[in-house]
Amino acid sequence: QVQLVESGGGLARPGGSLRHSCVASGSIFSIALMGWYCQAPGKQRDLVARISNAGNTNYSDSVKGRFTISRDNAKNTVYLQMNSLKPEDTAVYYCNLATLAYDYWGQGTQVTVSS
Repeated sequence: QVQLVESGGGLARPGGSLRHSCVASGSIFSIALMGWYCQAPGKQRDLVARISNAGNTNYSDSVKGRFTISRDNAKNTVYLQMNSLKPEDTAVYYCNLATLAYDYWGQGTQVTVSS
């Protein structure tokens, strides 16, 4: 069983920055694909960014150049640095850990971008 505990998020002004962290329990973090997803009210959950165990990354078009995903396998932690925030980034952000056999989600953290 894997647990994902998220921290970070909160309230930011347009143009501001926030940083999410997600710590995974267990021993499979280093082989897992880690991702961040977001879900705005009334919308489906969408991919924001993900990073492979080898460090390869991909981003949704809406966040390219503004958000950065990274991971520290020694700390079982994945990060999402969010810069140049926009009101449309407002959503609940979820951490995801995926392998061929497993798929786990964090509890979600609210990000609100408003002036």
